[in-house]
Amino acid sequence: MTGHKIRNMEEFAAVSGISRPTVSKYFQDPESVRSTTRKRIETALEQYDFRPNIFAVNQNRKLTKIVGVVVPYLSDPFFAEIARKIERRCIDAGFWPILFSAHGEQKLENAILESLRVLKPAGVLLAPLGRVSDRKAIKAFCEDVPTVLFDSNIEGVGQVFVGSDNNDFVTQSVDYLVRTGSAPVWFEMSNPANPNANKRRTAYIHNMERLGLEPLIVKIAGEGWDFERIGYEGAIKAIREKAFPTNTILCSNDRLAVGLLTACFEEGLSVGYGADHALRVMSHDDHPVSRFTCPPLTTVAHDYDAVSNKAVEVLFQMLEGDRAPETREEFLFPTKLVLRKSA
Repeated sequence: MTGHKIRNMEEFAAVSGISRPTVSKYFQDPESVRSTTRKRIETALEQYDFRPNIFAVNQNRKLTKIVGVVVPYLSDPFFAEIARKIERRCIDAGFWPILFSAHGEQKLENAILESLRVLKPAGVLLAPLGRVSDRKAIKAFCEDVPTVLFDSNIEGVGQVFVGSDNNDFVTQSVDYLVRTGSAPVWFEMSNPANPNANKRRTAYIHNMERLGLEPLIVKIAGEGWDFERIGYEGAIKAIREKAFPTNTILCSNDRLAVGLLTACFEEGLSVGYGADHALRVMSHDDHPVSRFTCPPLTTVAHDYDAVSNKAVEVLFQMLEGDRAPETREEFLFPTKLVLRKSA
């Protein structure tokens, strides 16, 4: 052994003088390459300190072509959209994605992970429940199965996280609203199920203080994932009790905003930009339905393509032995302001 630590398959191919595709083919099936080439690779393996993940997986776990995709709640339009994009990428690469929804329940999320162990997938793309998740169970799963976490970040768990930058979401929305009118009040559930809600509230407080403004927060009762109903009922109550201290409302997510818009309509409050309207309403995510609300919803958008493509790309690199980070990696993608008639 030289003691030289080879970090990935590309480095191994370079030092062994064998093409990257041939090395990858060998690790998928040693008998698939010529005997002379196989001997060169095995000699190099003896010389260099390199054993890619896929080598151990193929020898010990009989790697399948299945990729597990796990989301917190599939009926949420965000998760449906990003799962659709991930599924397409996996199929195009010759893998068979199997989609699971935890329905917002820790017990079911744990059961899904145990079922995936039995299926022996090539890898898993996991959007965990977040604070509701069994951290210990997810950590153990990530250590046993190649896994990329996306959307909801559990600090210190897994090798890689891919998602949108929650601080960037709220910085864009607060800056825009303050620049164009009155400072926004933050509208959220008192016990949010959305795993990113707490990060967004923290970002709202930070950004208001950065601008020398007092953070204003209206919390509404409700638990679970029925955000539109919770937003509607909470907004009706807040409007009737005159709980909004300004005429500008910034919602934690688009689904709460949909309920708020319905409440405004029923209470006879016109929503939009300018003196002719009673309220401005803005939120975050750019859910597929947000452009079709009445009025169309001003929001800050995920880069759905970038997040889904990166998550799949990183997982495939892990499967091929090209990514074995010594420290945990995080990929946060910037967001995009989307101006529509609600603000």
